[in-house]
Amino acid sequence: MADKHGSTNKAVLDRFLDLEQPDNLVQAEYIWIDGTGEGIRTKCRTLDSEPKSPEDCPIWNYDGSSTYQAEGSNSDMYVKPVALFRDPFRRGKNKLVLCDVYKYNMMPAETNRRHSCLAVMEKAKDAHPWFGIEQEYTLLDTDGHPFGWPKNGFPGPQGPYYCGVGCDKVYGRDIVEAHYRACLYAGIDIAGCNAEVMPAQWEFQVGPTEGIAMGDHLWVARYLLHRVAEEFGVVVTFDPKPMSGDWNGAGAHTNYSTKEMREEGGLQAIEDAIDKLSKKHVRHIKAYDPKEGKDNERRLTGHHETSSIHDFSAGVANRGASIRIPRQVAEDKKGYLEDRRPSSNCDPYSVTEVIVRTTVLDE
Repeated sequence: MADKHGSTNKAVLDRFLDLEQPDNLVQAEYIWIDGTGEGIRTKCRTLDSEPKSPEDCPIWNYDGSSTYQAEGSNSDMYVKPVALFRDPFRRGKNKLVLCDVYKYNMMPAETNRRHSCLAVMEKAKDAHPWFGIEQEYTLLDTDGHPFGWPKNGFPGPQGPYYCGVGCDKVYGRDIVEAHYRACLYAGIDIAGCNAEVMPAQWEFQVGPTEGIAMGDHLWVARYLLHRVAEEFGVVVTFDPKPMSGDWNGAGAHTNYSTKEMREEGGLQAIEDAIDKLSKKHVRHIKAYDPKEGKDNERRLTGHHETSSIHDFSAGVANRGASIRIPRQVAEDKKGYLEDRRPSSNCDPYSVTEVIVRTTVLDE
């Protein structure tokens, strides 16, 4: 990649990462969501033994006044470990520790949407809700321009870029490959990846994953993507419409099923779920991006493979509908549905929670 201002020589770093690490000491990178509901923050601490579960990692604290979550006069916030992954950067016994955030009084922070999502998933556990999220994103240079695009113009019109091959069709494949391998190493339920319709736009898929684990795995996969791109001097954006005009936006299409939908004759359960979703369209739109629909409004225009944000629609193999039933599902009469409304910067805890509330709990 091109040399960037403030970049360092990674070969020098490798000399130090190759140093022998004491057997009894582990580096644990604590990861949490900041007050924007989109930003990821981390800090590291040394543990005196390898944790086998999140409970083996101590609750920690940080300065919430620097993460849009607290006033300086009462700034302590608490991070409670909830999920554990292998660290693909430090490797060995070192860990990534996903955390919930709590305020000074140990009440969930406003952006701790995992807390309520977990309660919903516990209530609905007999339905065995499975999720698969298709996370789209865009790579940018540090100047905010799409990675690989001409600096004084635009690439050719969309058409040859989706699942493309060749340096004139895809930009940033090294980052994509590195991220995929990092996810596999960490233990993320990553299912695949592909180049998207707009050049410099990509997608990776997480799932199928049951219940609360969907949000856990997607947030850590996002962290890994930011962290890998940092190594290459490239910026990742989850903005749902990073380029105005005749360019595709970015979503987080959510594939969803319950045990009943996956069994023989499950198509009826899928159609029943779609009927329930149709009656709660506004509620879902508000839950599908951090700004309660304002970000998604730029993407869900009814063009560029999207439905209108103002209308609910469903159809077989229809990528312009709110809900798509894959053609194979219609033929098999069982399987899953795809909700195409969530934005690329959605909180997966909010998305999965509201889907289960509407379709399983009838709330």
